[in-house]
Formats: sequence, C-alpha cells, structure tokens
Amino acid sequence: MSNVPKTQTVAIIASSGAALEINKDHPVKQPSELEPGECLVRLSCTGVCHTDLHARKNDWPIPAKTPLIGGHEGVGEVVAIGANTSHCPVKVGQRVGIKWLAYSCLDCEQCRSGLEQNCPSAKLSGFNVDGTFSQYAVSYVHHVTPIPEGIDNNAAASVLCAGVTVYRALKYSGAHIGNWVVLPGAGGGLGHLAIQYAVAMGLRVVAVDTGSHKKELCLKLGASKWIDFKETKDLVNAIREACDGKGPHLAVVTAATGAGYTQAVDYLRPGGTLMAVGLPGDATLDASIFFTVFKSITIKGSYVGNRQDAIEALDIAAAGKVKVHYDLRGLSDLKDVYESMEEGKIAGRVVLDMSK
Repeated sequence: MSNVPKTQTVAIIASSGAALEINKDHPVKQPSELEPGECLVRLSCTGVCHTDLHARKNDWPIPAKTPLIGGHEGVGEVVAIGANTSHCPVKVGQRVGIKWLAYSCLDCEQCRSGLEQNCPSAKLSGFNVDGTFSQYAVSYVHHVTPIPEGIDNNAAASVLCAGVTVYRALKYSGAHIGNWVVLPGAGGGLGHLAIQYAVAMGLRVVAVDTGSHKKELCLKLGASKWIDFKETKDLVNAIREACDGKGPHLAVVTAATGAGYTQAVDYLRPGGTLMAVGLPGDATLDASIFFTVFKSITIKGSYVGNRQDAIEALDIAAAGKVKVHYDLRGLSDLKDVYESMEEGKIAGRVVLDMSK
C-alpha cells in the first residue's frame, strides 16, 4: 500500500452558484476508511467535459450535490482497496480510469440488460459523488476501467467519457458500412472522436462545424465532407446534398441546444436514425410528427456507456484507430477552460495534469 497524504489539492464548488475554488488543503480519504468495494486512486490527469460545466452551473433538471469536486475523466493508479472487498477485479498498482458512471448495483433490470448507466442506484462522478478534479479520488472497484497498453494517460482520460459516449451512440445506431453519418460539432471534444470511431466502423462522415482550424482537423481525421454552418445559408439542404442528395443515414447530435435535433429530422433520409446524445438542460425536440412518421425516422437517446462499451472504446483507441487531440493544462487553469468552453473556442479536448 502506497503512502497516502492526509490532504490534497482539489477544484471545488462550495455551494450552488458559488465560484470555483482551488483548495490545497482538502482531506484525502484514508485507506483504513474505505468501505468494502471502494478503491482509492491517485490521479495523474483528468479530462474536462461540457457536463462538468453543467454541474458547475447546476443548470440541469437534476441538481448536482454541493459541495462538489467535479470531473469524471480521471486516469491514475489504484493505491488502496477497501478491506473485505470480495471478487475484486483490480489490484493495487494497476492503472485505471474513473468515468461518469461511478457505481451501479449490477443486479437490477437495467444493469442486467446492459443499461448500467440507467440504474436507479447510479452514482455519478463529479455530480452526485465527488469526482476527479483532485489528486486522489474514491471510486468503486467494479466500475473503474482498466487502461490497456498502447494508450497514454492523457489520451485515455478523454476516451473515458467523450470517446465512450460517441462510440456507444455509433455502436447502437444500426448504421452499416458505407452509410453516411452527419456529426454536428464535429471539431469539438466529442465530435473529433466521433469522426474517428465512425471511420473505423466504415462510415462516411459529413463534419459540420465552423472555423478553418476545425475544418483542417476534421478533414485530417477522415471526414469525407465539411460544412461550415456559419457560411451556409441553408444547412439542412447542404447536408442533404453532401450525402448523394438524399441526406445521411445517421445523425449523432451532441449539441447543447435543441435546434440541432430538430434539423436532423429534416435532413435525414427516409429510414434514417437520430442518435440524441447531448444533454441540454431545458431544450425540447420540436420535430414534425408527420415527417418523423412519413420518413420512418428512428429517434434514440444514447446516454454515455456501460462497462463493456468503455473497454471497447479504449481498446480501439489503444490499437491506434482513434487519436485524442488535447490541450494539456493544470488544475489551476480550470476557470479559464470553462470560459473557453462556454465560448466554443476549444477544438478537441482539454486535459488537466494533476502534477501542475
């Protein structure tokens, strides 16, 4: 068992609406205090996700707990495991990742059917339990994800949420090799990973975003077509035309506003599928019922992923088929990262080095 300090540096929100604070004297749960099934992870890095910003602002219909240490894309080393933990799948010294889904019961109907993320007893890292904007984090042995060889810590961090989320949406969409998929926000954190997973699955990608930097990134990652939504007068028609004039077979929408979802029903070809992935707090999907039925459109909600989805997403990335483009910062930069995220200025992902 490694030596564990009594205190650590964390980024914490003391109460709803309060400013983010960097606390350098926050207590660390000691190995002797761990419950059966819990483990203590010394974090080397953690990704920053738009969901963390929602938790910070507390603007979802489901409230976040406070005080709150946010973050849910942490990678590090197991330094302690709770006494009397049975059938433990990890060991001290092992490299693991901490995801959005920190815990599920594994025995309810949802868990047994692969919807662990919809478990009534689910605990969510950086939302209703403390997360990974810290040097040490407590998680659960059956839900931390082993990190395979072939991928570094910083890249693995973003795969644990952004990668898993888009991978699951593509996996369960029903799309086939050669199908067209449109990805609004393709140059962002989720989008640039979605391009690569889609290409690895044999799909043809139409990337929708704005800016020359994002255009260069999307085409470099394998997108077949690029559409700048700010330079396009009729976005719906432009997307249709880009896909043989018929529209895409699939849309994976990760937007934080409702417009992207409504537009998808308009531009999808008959028989197409909308995978709704983003979690805008109060937006609604105001799609035409007539054309949803008339065009035989399928609409599916896809919420993060289960344990197996996470393993698969990491294995694909470790095999070299997905490369995470990230900007490495320090925990003290988190306030600036949130501001850039709100302004839509981040291409790829931001990862925080916990040693800085």
